[in-house]
Amino acid sequence: MKAIAHHRFGLPDGLALRDVDRPALTDDGVLVRVRASSVNPAEWYTVTGRPYVARTAMGLRRPKEAIPGADFAGTVEAVGGAVSGLRPGDEVFGGTSSGAFAEYVCVRDTVVPKPTNLTIEQAAAVPTAAVTALQGLRDQGRIRPGQAVLINGASGGVGTFAVQLAKAFGAEVTGVCSTRNVDLVYSLGADHVVDYTREDFTRGGRRYDLLLDVAGSRSWRECRRVLERTARLVLVGGPKTNRWLGPLGHVAGVVLASRGASQRVGFFVAKFNRQDFLTLSELLEAGTVRPVVDRRYPLRELPEALRYLGEGHAPGKVVITV
Repeated sequence: MKAIAHHRFGLPDGLALRDVDRPALTDDGVLVRVRASSVNPAEWYTVTGRPYVARTAMGLRRPKEAIPGADFAGTVEAVGGAVSGLRPGDEVFGGTSSGAFAEYVCVRDTVVPKPTNLTIEQAAAVPTAAVTALQGLRDQGRIRPGQAVLINGASGGVGTFAVQLAKAFGAEVTGVCSTRNVDLVYSLGADHVVDYTREDFTRGGRRYDLLLDVAGSRSWRECRRVLERTARLVLVGGPKTNRWLGPLGHVAGVVLASRGASQRVGFFVAKFNRQDFLTLSELLEAGTVRPVVDRRYPLRELPEALRYLGEGHAPGKVVITV
């Protein structure tokens, strides 16, 4: 099969389309013919090998996993003997730790039927970003109806899902984005939108019960100015300019600075599970949540897609067609 494979860390230009063996079907596995995938900041880190502190997980001198990619949507090719509920020909979507930038991927329990109202490309835009938004709001942020919620980085992959999910949870939602994305964020259901090029959201008059910080662009002191006394700040990302620590430097700085405060500050990395995919599938099927797809690239142009994502200005998701 064709796949994007890499055997050393470096710039996306080092990625190449190669012929590799198709993954073997396990007894509890589902072999999926991948039709589309999408790119996330995680793939940027995996390909470049940065931040260096993450090399303990990614591989010290070379990548542990040759084929990157976490998100996929496609058609079931075959199922293992222990698998029920799926059969060859079913359209599905899901997530994996690696291997999605390929014609085939074999997964276990993190694959579910594709919502009938989504295209394959739309479904491929869902997994990492939507699961991160869901777990950040529900599990880390403990969102409740009627709360005032701020999404910093509302127009990106995670942010576009977070705005919609926060509204579905019954919150009053404020999104922070640049001028060109204000209309987009309003269209997703935001009650208020702050254009950060014209207004400093940390100097506004509103106070929030929950701040989901996807952009990672503000210090603890700045964020605290707009937080209620018992609010929660959930850190999702941060600047990736530090080659040693990447966003972890920003995260550690905020967490340490917040010690002793009445507000709760937390950082997490989303984890795929079947139940959350089913929850998202129901919301997508009902039209409560919709993916926002910015650009599409064929698999052979994955390096260009990663470069574009690395610029940090993509509204919604960047999808890879296979």
